[in-house]
Amino acid sequence: MNDNEMLETIAAGDEKAMQRFFMQYANDVYRFLMGRCGDSTLASDILNAVMLDVWRQADRFQGRSKVTTWLMGIARHKLIDHYRREQRHQHEALDVTMSIDPAPVSEQLVAAAQHADWVKHCIERLGGLQRDIVHLAFYQDMAYPEIAEIVECPVGTVKSRMFHAREALRRCLEKLGGEEVAHVFR
Repeated sequence: MNDNEMLETIAAGDEKAMQRFFMQYANDVYRFLMGRCGDSTLASDILNAVMLDVWRQADRFQGRSKVTTWLMGIARHKLIDHYRREQRHQHEALDVTMSIDPAPVSEQLVAAAQHADWVKHCIERLGGLQRDIVHLAFYQDMAYPEIAEIVECPVGTVKSRMFHAREALRRCLEKLGGEEVAHVFR
């Protein structure tokens, strides 16, 4: 059953189709939300609201985009609506504490973990739209036209924001001493 057929079946009230749909897409939507808000409770709440919208409004999907694009758009709007209601923006603080593990760790694993922390830190410093674009491009593997549809701006703007985001990431990583990681963003 393809995505359009699954949504038609959901629109007809098939709970098993909704369960399959949830299992297929929940992780992607949750990861997108976590990348944007950094709050697992909020991400879970919004994921549930997105899936409830799918259950209630599956018949509104018109097939003009991929289902993932449609879902990410719904998730993004729900998160924006949440922040508007709360009139605050939440920024995840960088956790600088390290737990000490007595197990021996190879130098490569330590370096890889440090580089991942650096990349996470630098991505968090990006502006909201740039952070969304980077997340959708790198973590959701979406093309610029799909990203443009989700963030509701022209493809040229997405390309420009991605260029500036890559430059900001490169500079941030270089400042942290991660020149061997920064080369990825050149």
